[in-house]
Amino acid sequence: MTTKNHHPQEEEVLKAQQEEASEQTETQTEETSNTEEQCEEPSAEQKLEKELEEAKQTIEDQKDKYLRLSAEFDNYRKRTMKEKAELIKNGGEKAISAILPILDDLERALQNMQKADNVQAMYEGIDLISQKFLKVLAQEGLQKMEPVGETFDTDFHEAIALVPAPDETQKGKVLDCVQTGYKLNDKVIRHAKVVVAQ
Repeated sequence: MTTKNHHPQEEEVLKAQQEEASEQTETQTEETSNTEEQCEEPSAEQKLEKELEEAKQTIEDQKDKYLRLSAEFDNYRKRTMKEKAELIKNGGEKAISAILPILDDLERALQNMQKADNVQAMYEGIDLISQKFLKVLAQEGLQKMEPVGETFDTDFHEAIALVPAPDETQKGKVLDCVQTGYKLNDKVIRHAKVVVAQ
C-alpha cells in the first residue's frame, strides 16, 4: 500500500490546470460549431452571387424568347406582304375569267357583221351580249344606278346641268342621266352625271 502525499499547493495547481483544460476544450468546441455553422449557411455575399446568376439566366432566357418572337413576327410580316402582293397582282383573275366568254361573243358578232345584211339581227345579237355582260358584272357585285326621277344626291350623282323644272313636283329631281353611274358592293365607283331640275 502506497501513500501519496499531496501538498495543498499542488492540489491548487492541478485544479487550475484541469479548469484551464476544460476551458480550452469548450473554446475549441465553440470554434468547431461556429465553423460548421459557417459551412452550412452561405454568407450574404454568396447569396447575392447566387441571385445574380439566377437573374442573369432569367435575362438570357427572356432575350432568347424575345429574339424568337421577333423572328417569328418578321416572318409573318413578310408572308402577309407577299400574300397581299399576290392578291393585288391576281385579284382580278376571277372577274377577267368571267368576262372572257363575252369577249368571245363580241368577236363572233364582229365576224358576222361583215357578212350580215340584216341590221335588226345584229342589234339583237349585240343586245344579248350586253345583257350577258351586265349579268356577269352584277354577279361580281356591280350595280348600275338608275337616277332618273330620284332626288338629286351628291353622294351618288354629279350635276352637269341645271334646267328649269317643268312643274313644282320635279324641283331638285334628276331629269336625265348623261353618263351611267355604278356601285361596286354598295360603294360608288363612278358617280352618275345627271341633269337636275331647279
